[in-house]
Amino acid sequence: MSRFIVFDVETPNRYNNRMSAIGISVIEDDKIIDEFYSLVNPETHFDYFNVKLTGINEEKVANAPTFPELWEQIEPIMSSGMLVAHNASFDMNVLKKCLNDYCIEWKPYARYVCTVLMGRQLLPNISHKLNDLCCYYGIALDHHQADSDSHACAEILLRYFQDGGDIKGAIRTCSFKKK
Repeated sequence: MSRFIVFDVETPNRYNNRMSAIGISVIEDDKIIDEFYSLVNPETHFDYFNVKLTGINEEKVANAPTFPELWEQIEPIMSSGMLVAHNASFDMNVLKKCLNDYCIEWKPYARYVCTVLMGRQLLPNISHKLNDLCCYYGIALDHHQADSDSHACAEILLRYFQDGGDIKGAIRTCSFKKK
C-alpha cells in the first residue's frame, strides 16, 4: 500500500458522536500530495471544554456543511487508501458514529493504521502524544486543529517509514456493518 489517507477530527462535545472539523492529508509514494480541511456543522450542542480546546463553536460552524453534505465530497478520498490517524480508535469511532447516526452506508469494514501503536513499536521509550512527537521530530503543530493535526500525523508517519517503521503491527479493522 503506497497511498495513506491520514485524518483527524474534532468533536463538539463529550459524546464524540459528531464532528465539528475534519482534516485530511493524503500520502502517496512517501509524499504528502494533497490536503483537505472543513468545519462541519454537527447539528448538536457544543460543550465548553471542546470549544476551549478547539476554538470551534456554534457560530463558526453555522454555515459549514453537515456531515452528510461533507461526506459526498470526502468519501472518494476516504475510500482511496489505507486510513491513518493518531490514536486512531478515537477518530475511527467518531467516523463510524457519524455514518451510523446519519444512516449513511459505506463499506462493511475499513482497515486503518494507528500511529500511536506504530510509534510504540518503533520508539518504545518516549511519549507518543501528538504534541510530544512533533517536538521530538521538529514538526510544526497547532494542536487540536484538525488540519494541523492530520498534517502532523502524516509527517510522523513519513518519519516512521524513514526510520524503518512497519505498519503491520499497527493495522486494525473497524466494522461499519449495521447491527
